[in-house]
Amino acid sequence: MSLHIERITSHVGDVGGIPIQRALPNKGRRVIGAWCFADHAGPATLAPEQRMNVGPHPHTGLSTFSWMIEGEILHRDSLGSEQVLRAGQVNLMTAGHGISHSEESLTDRIHLAQLWIALPDAERERAPSFQHFPELPRCAVGGFDGTLLVGELDGQRSPVPSFTPLLGVDLAADGPADAVIALRPGFEHGLMLLEGEVEVAPAGHDAVETVTPGTLLYIGPGCESVELRCTAATRLLLLGGEPWSEPPLLWWNFVGREPAEMQVWAEDWARADGGRFGAVAGYVGPRLVVPPVPALRKP
Repeated sequence: MSLHIERITSHVGDVGGIPIQRALPNKGRRVIGAWCFADHAGPATLAPEQRMNVGPHPHTGLSTFSWMIEGEILHRDSLGSEQVLRAGQVNLMTAGHGISHSEESLTDRIHLAQLWIALPDAERERAPSFQHFPELPRCAVGGFDGTLLVGELDGQRSPVPSFTPLLGVDLAADGPADAVIALRPGFEHGLMLLEGEVEVAPAGHDAVETVTPGTLLYIGPGCESVELRCTAATRLLLLGGEPWSEPPLLWWNFVGREPAEMQVWAEDWARADGGRFGAVAGYVGPRLVVPPVPALRKP
């Protein structure tokens, strides 16, 4: 049986004034393991009045995973957390039953990946929490400078927890690099290009794929390794996880299972006190307004 490969083109948009490319969810593929949302914001240098500013908004059923590459962002949430996220650091906010937060850029220069992790059934109603990780394991991978964001690689393990088996690695090279990375065959994987260009040769696939920013290369289960080659400065994310038997339902800032849940959560956020999501103290400005809930269908 041949290895399943897909090329996924990102949607281009804007979040809080920052240009973004959204690789997940996509019409062709909604998830990679529990990774259910993948935004690449920047790199961008903006005037002070154009800095990213996302007012308080709610989340359920997921963990937000923010990986900062350049710049600084101030995170506030309804638990009372207030944390500056700096380059080389990760913020993990597990919404569970419900949480709200705001994000404000503190610098003109910004470059980050914002990812969502869907929570399994047993954890999606858990109490919300927030964790900050100022240091992550680093490793040299065939000329790439690797940062292990979540999971295990080459005998190292990230301190960032996950409720399902996951992998997240940032790989950056200043010039030519060539690496062969062992993969877990039971995982599905995605390579998300942030900068530069890379040639990808998955074991079991008879072609070499060239990937540029705005493209996510999906590699189905059964792949034992992948070779990555670049000739100039390049940065990419390697994401992986155990396939879900049924993808979660995602709408606006909510991750659930049934369309009816979305209406309940939307009505909760529309309450003056934010309902289950609470209120974010210290943020100056209005909170985001929930849009009308459309007719939704399960994936």
